[in-house]
Amino acid sequence: MAKLTQRLGLTRFEADEYYKKALDAYTKHKLDEAILAMEEAIKLLPSNAEYYAARGFFYLEDGIDEDAKDDFEEALKRYPYEMLAHYGLGIIAYKGQKWDEALAHFTNAYKANPKRPETLYYLALAYHRKNQNRLAFTTMQQANAAFDASGDKKRGEGAQKWAKALEKLAE
Repeated sequence: MAKLTQRLGLTRFEADEYYKKALDAYTKHKLDEAILAMEEAIKLLPSNAEYYAARGFFYLEDGIDEDAKDDFEEALKRYPYEMLAHYGLGIIAYKGQKWDEALAHFTNAYKANPKRPETLYYLALAYHRKNQNRLAFTTMQQANAAFDASGDKKRGEGAQKWAKALEKLAE
């Protein structure tokens, strides 16, 4: 029966339903509920890298960095180009002041999805921490433009402030 269920895609459908529940809980700032829903999705479809990355992100948002790191690494075992996993590991490395590691993960996240403003923002900050301020400035300008394009004014303002500060350092 299990093979028939898999052939019909029912396991995938049920796992995706839990994933949708997790995303809905996350948007309502119910991280515990989001994490539990992702656990159910992972039980049903443990090969899906995106599920591990999403649960890792929820852990990261909840301040449980070690569990987040484990999930991000698990996601990358399943799919080495998982953008959210690289982004999350970049955040953890950045918080730990491991600039080279952060830069490597943000670069990989950027390669996986070059349109994400958050990735550009942290990539610029990592360049700044490595004293590559010219590169940090141009990358922060890209982040600023991407935030504007996405309509995220609050974070766009932060990127704009950083771009002005980095422009002075880059001179």
